[in-house]
Amino acid sequence: MQFIDYAKIFVTSGNGGKGCVSFRREKYVPKGGPDGGDGGRGGSIIIKASDQINTLLDFKYKREFHARNGQNGMGKKMHGKDAGDLIISVPVGTVIKDADSNNTVADLIQDGDYFIAAKGGRGGLGNAHFATATKQVPRYAQPGEEGEEKWLILELKLLADVGLIGFPNAGKSTLISVISAAKPKIADYPFTTLVPNLGVVKLRDHKTCVVADIPGLIEGAHKGAGLGSRFLRHIERTRIFLHLIDVSGTADDDPVAQYIKIRKELESYSPALLLKPETIVATKIDSVSDKTKIDRLEKYCKNNGIEFQKISSVTGKGISTLLNHLSKTLAE
Repeated sequence: MQFIDYAKIFVTSGNGGKGCVSFRREKYVPKGGPDGGDGGRGGSIIIKASDQINTLLDFKYKREFHARNGQNGMGKKMHGKDAGDLIISVPVGTVIKDADSNNTVADLIQDGDYFIAAKGGRGGLGNAHFATATKQVPRYAQPGEEGEEKWLILELKLLADVGLIGFPNAGKSTLISVISAAKPKIADYPFTTLVPNLGVVKLRDHKTCVVADIPGLIEGAHKGAGLGSRFLRHIERTRIFLHLIDVSGTADDDPVAQYIKIRKELESYSPALLLKPETIVATKIDSVSDKTKIDRLEKYCKNNGIEFQKISSVTGKGISTLLNHLSKTLAE
């Protein structure tokens, strides 16, 4: 299934039905009083979160949503029928924004959360409401209230316990494929991962956690460079970060410099991201011939009070230790 995490939609709620102008017409009652019924309420547009959906793909093909109008009032004080509401299902974690102002109007973070995106118009009152002692034959009724229409932006932010971050080719996809049932595309070149991947990981004591493999960030990601600007929002909801850094012989950059660059991108996007608990994970240690990089990175972590782990997803070395560390950190 194609992963879509952004959509722009147009919604229109239903108009209220018109009130009725009517008078009683019965045998032996030549001048019956007003008996016009009220119009029905127009249907509202309701956006509701569902854990049965994990992408905004449907909105790629359908962008306009129109609720039905309420039924007009009728004689004999018969009210028009209310129109049913139109419910639009979205994934849990969807943020709804007003397209004109870009302000967030709702954040649906639990299954069943909902937002009334456009309220249906009220039905108009029939002429039966307007009879008075001095005006016993009112020949007017209210029109129905018009519905609302607006453009909305839907943005999906993944909900995960652990976010895997780091430069392209740092080993994030390989790690999540080893510790969970997720099967992302893996290859030895940057930007193999073009969409976020979620995996459920089994921890100690029969517990589990959800891990998100976020596509590789690069310098300038917060400005739109590479793929970062599309996926930075997905790490906002994660509880802790695993910052993966390639320390193999094929990695060109200094490992500490890699870490600092990614931290700057996180800070530029949202300073709050720097407050999340993090662990630096040295990856691909099976390909290390010179331990200089690992030692430099481990020393940096020790001096700055940062949790440090080292793993090889290929050989499995350090994986169980990392999972035990994750279990402990999430419990805290």
